[in-house]
Amino acid sequence: MLAISLPDIDDADRRWWTLGAMCFALFMVMLDNTVVNVALPSIQRDLGVSTANLEWTINAYTLTFAVLLVTGGRMGDIFGRRRWFLVGVAIFGASSLFIAFSQTDVWLIAGRAAQGVGAAFMMPATLSIITNAFPPEERGKAIGTWAGMSAVALAIGPVVGGFLVENVSWQSIFLINVPIAVIAVAVTLWATHESRDPTAARSVDVSGVAALSVGMGALVLGLVEGNAWGWGSARIIALFAIALVALGGFFVIEHHVRAPMLDFSYFRSRSFLGANVVAFIVSFAMLSMFFFLALYMQNVRGYSPLEAGVRFLPSTVVIIFMGPIAGRLADKVGPRPLMSLGLVIVSISLFAQSFLTPDTPYSTLAAAFVLMGMGMGLVMSPMSTAAMNAVDQTKAGAASGVLSMSRMVGGTFGVAVTGALVQTLGRTKLTELLPGAATSQVDKLVDALAGGGSGIPGAAGAAVQTAFLDAVNTSMKISAGIALLGALVAWLLIEKIPPREQVRESREERFEHDLVEAGDAGGAPQGEAALREPARA
Repeated sequence: MLAISLPDIDDADRRWWTLGAMCFALFMVMLDNTVVNVALPSIQRDLGVSTANLEWTINAYTLTFAVLLVTGGRMGDIFGRRRWFLVGVAIFGASSLFIAFSQTDVWLIAGRAAQGVGAAFMMPATLSIITNAFPPEERGKAIGTWAGMSAVALAIGPVVGGFLVENVSWQSIFLINVPIAVIAVAVTLWATHESRDPTAARSVDVSGVAALSVGMGALVLGLVEGNAWGWGSARIIALFAIALVALGGFFVIEHHVRAPMLDFSYFRSRSFLGANVVAFIVSFAMLSMFFFLALYMQNVRGYSPLEAGVRFLPSTVVIIFMGPIAGRLADKVGPRPLMSLGLVIVSISLFAQSFLTPDTPYSTLAAAFVLMGMGMGLVMSPMSTAAMNAVDQTKAGAASGVLSMSRMVGGTFGVAVTGALVQTLGRTKLTELLPGAATSQVDKLVDALAGGGSGIPGAAGAAVQTAFLDAVNTSMKISAGIALLGALVAWLLIEKIPPREQVRESREERFEHDLVEAGDAGGAPQGEAALREPARA
């Protein structure tokens, strides 16, 4: 009905409407990330969630998201990117409705895992559809707009989330996804053409998906539960062993199956490899920062959810403006200098945040948040442009899935590793501050670290707050060092100049290779026509 009631658009305008549709869907995914962070303390109090399970409110989403991103991208390449994108939107909307009626933390975590599945089908499609709609010389501008829209969601997410949590309930932050999903489906059906990889075999690498899922699941579970179960315990060692075997098996499987889920030849490109390493690093730093700063602002400083959300605005508002600017600059000067400079600024921001006290002036945090926004804005869209220009656009779905997986795995590691580090350092500090405390008492106080000592009377509460701040500050310094390492990686691996001519030359080479394979498989001359169609961009 919507397609009939709206006017027709020509191909010149359709790509911009397509960009708008993809940005709208991305808006929903990114909005969900930020509103959940603001709601964490309310969720913890309402459902009685432990610190470990509170992390799984984030990790259940990011884990399924990360594990299935390559699958989602590949399925879009095979069966149609628009079709798979719409499936993802439907799953995301339905799971949001399920979460809104959660009665326990188990319901909540299961719903968040389902949300991750939907997001994994959506996210690669947004970038791959944009990549197919725009030629390389305009791709940076389009991706910059895409990144800017994600920043808009990041900016208003804490405010909207804080308002809803404070004045309605934490459940309402999930209910708002339902109408957004309906609108995203309608706009996509009207504006977006279907696209797929004409050279892709119509089969799914089930064994590869299973091996990757088991490997990543075991690895992250081991990181999250390491403190609770003991790093030397049989369960943790077994999880890491399973992760090693499964991920090693995934590597072997992908080199022997006819239609691999992940083509490791992508990583022969320095720019693609560098973009994925940077994606991991920058997400590691950003998500761990947001997670613990949200807890600090509400549980240590005593801000309401809305007040905490507003105070994140300096970071996210700056990204809104920096993302499109960086995208346009990437078309002119190339992604490398922008990414390296951005990561240096991110490192400075994290270091500035590593001196938290119970009464740190907000002006100090605001300055650090502005720097974080500048750095992230300079990194995100050039990073995506570098990755997508490094592969043929017929492979855009799988390549986008790999890049998104690197980002989400980095975020999962950021929350899990930083959470483990905070608990380890916090336990050490608590033992030092409370030398006469029994082991069982220290264990209870470690579980209360995320609360920053709020609600715990006397010396114990003061010790928890001190231990929490000391551990978070140390973690921020480590994250700053990791971001600085990312700047070096970007400078060494990302191509020096905009890779337009390199993209055209590599496309011609890959086209000849794919054409020979299509001919050997009996696909020519139809395969030749299909291959030439996307190569014109």
